Amino acid sequence: MKRRFFWPSMEKDVQEFVAACSTCAHSKSANSPPTGLLHPLLTPSRPWSHIALDFITGLPPSQGNTVILTVIDRFTKMAHFIPLAQLPSATETAQVLVNQVFRHHGIPSDIVSDRGPQFISQVWKAFCSALGATVSLSSGYHPQSNGQAERANQELEAALRCLAAQNDKDWSQYLVWIEYAHNTHVSFATGVSPFEAALGYSPPLFPSQELDLAVPLVQEHLQRCQRVWRQTTEALLRTKESNCRIANRHRVVGPAYQPGQRVWLSARNIPIHAQSRKLAPRFIGPYTIEKIIKPTCVRLRLPRAPKVH
Repeated sequence: MKRRFFWPSMEKDVQEFVAACSTCAHSKSANSPPTGLLHPLLTPSRPWSHIALDFITGLPPSQGNTVILTVIDRFTKMAHFIPLAQLPSATETAQVLVNQVFRHHGIPSDIVSDRGPQFISQVWKAFCSALGATVSLSSGYHPQSNGQAERANQELEAALRCLAAQNDKDWSQYLVWIEYAHNTHVSFATGVSPFEAALGYSPPLFPSQELDLAVPLVQEHLQRCQRVWRQTTEALLRTKESNCRIANRHRVVGPAYQPGQRVWLSARNIPIHAQSRKLAPRFIGPYTIEKIIKPTCVRLRLPRAPKVH
């Protein structure tokens, strides 16, 4: 009876002692599911108001090009694959977007990208600020934040690999057809092709496939576009809800952080000077929380030693 009575209290004391032990916090590996439920990006309400950018590098020279800039409209899923001679600077990236994207679709209100040197520079921030567009940078070691551009890059690279079997130096001349195929393919997220979501109709691949119809009235065309945009928005919201439900099966609710709290920082992606990486601490700190950016993203007050952004 005494053992039954004292055991729960002893278990609680041991848990509290281990939780307060700095050596355990430094050295023990986390074996719990990822904390923090999925927080997807906001759903746009019209075409080309929210875009995502990414680069494909390391390609063989083709007509003087070695880099591809991928631009994705997060509403319609329409893509533009722009060949470039080299990885551009922030100023050159801005110029490419103005010439190849903004003059066709207008100025976006939000631009998602990774933390490449082009997108963290003061030039890029000043450019977006002058346009009135917000800058949304992905977190380090978390490319899922820019998942739409990453997924488009995977499809593009797969198509280029198929074409490379013939000649790996002719890839740039096929980009226009890969882009056309992408934009005519029905998107799982919206249920329609990017062309139809953006224009209200899907252009035929060949003129012979075009139906002999009278030119529709402007009012009918606008009503059709509004209907397609409304259906696209509803489909995107359903897809977002489904993705959150699937992703959250393998996650747990994260702790409610507050500014001023001290927390431990995972050392998984931080270069630590240690003789053996195997015996290096799993967590470093504790560090003070400066700001709550999102429920699953906080800003810490870090010393100068760890080289993290």
